[in-house]
Amino acid sequence: MLYCEARRAARRDARGRYVPLSEQNPNQWSLPLIEEAEHHLAEAFKHGRVGRFQLEAAIQSVHAERAHTGRTDWAAIVPFYEQLLRISPTLGTRAGYAAALAEANGPAAGLAVLESIDAEAVSHYQPYWAVRAHLLQKLGNTAQASEAYDRAVGLAEDPAEREFLLHKRG
Repeated sequence: MLYCEARRAARRDARGRYVPLSEQNPNQWSLPLIEEAEHHLAEAFKHGRVGRFQLEAAIQSVHAERAHTGRTDWAAIVPFYEQLLRISPTLGTRAGYAAALAEANGPAAGLAVLESIDAEAVSHYQPYWAVRAHLLQKLGNTAQASEAYDRAVGLAEDPAEREFLLHKRG
């Protein structure tokens, strides 16, 4: 939670528009909160039992490194998601894994993960449709990307996220 809270100021621009994690300015992140989160994560790993929340925090930790390095090490994130999938194979985990895998290995790899998920399970799961739209767009499949964006827009509850998706759809 501290990692997420550390990025609060960067989630919206000056006009209140949604800014996804990949486009956030790390200079707006709270370094003291990130340092506190890092401390708690290190303490948790000392207990020798890895659980869902530790893995989720480890993923956030890698994202937080962008504040120091200027880049996200997607190859480091993928194994954390793979471990997380073994203990918590939720739709959110699967969508996050697909997005991370796409960044590390290309959009086709991420799309393959998404396509392995039962269609009924994701029919009303907005993050799935947003990731799918993004990956299809990266692959140049504009017609299917537009359909997926339409679905993601229709399922978006946050007006700022809806506007962001409409902009991405083009």
